[in-house]
Amino acid sequence: MTMTEQPVEPEGKSTACCARHNSPNARPGGDAAETPHERVNRRWNEILQETRVTQTGVQILFGFLLSVAFTPLFRELEALDRGIYVATVVLGAAATGSLIAPVSIHRFLSGQRMKDEVVETAGRLMMCGMVLLALTIGCTLLLILRFVVPGVLAEVLVGGVMLWFGLCWYVLPLHLRRRAGRRSRTRDA
Repeated sequence: MTMTEQPVEPEGKSTACCARHNSPNARPGGDAAETPHERVNRRWNEILQETRVTQTGVQILFGFLLSVAFTPLFRELEALDRGIYVATVVLGAAATGSLIAPVSIHRFLSGQRMKDEVVETAGRLMMCGMVLLALTIGCTLLLILRFVVPGVLAEVLVGGVMLWFGLCWYVLPLHLRRRAGRRSRTRDA
């Protein structure tokens, strides 16, 4: 059976999932109350999905960066561009380390009844990795655009992209969190 196929239940027969959603612990709005165990498992699964997406991107970018040093034009780089390249590679390596670290932590601590700590630490490493990834992308853009665009336009374009990253990756989620918190407080009042 594929994931999209669902077994047909006879009418009136509830499944375990439906029984949980119809329980007296169900919250208003149709969401069932989540036990601490269910919450930590859900959060871990979310981190795993997020890690898969970011790891792939950072590994591809890092691989590209490593190959640049072996191209013929690399020898012709000015000192500033070589410095940008070194910073970019170091940031890419640090981003890779931060974004892969949750896997290692989970492997070492699996079965130790430390899932809360693992999830919290993995979440922090993911945030750190995202900052490092944004900086890596910014430096990569700077390195490339300095060859393509004349004058300070490269720096202006990179600044705009970094501002966009900051808005999309940090400001917007924090704004949504704050707005949801205000709604929750007014609903509880």
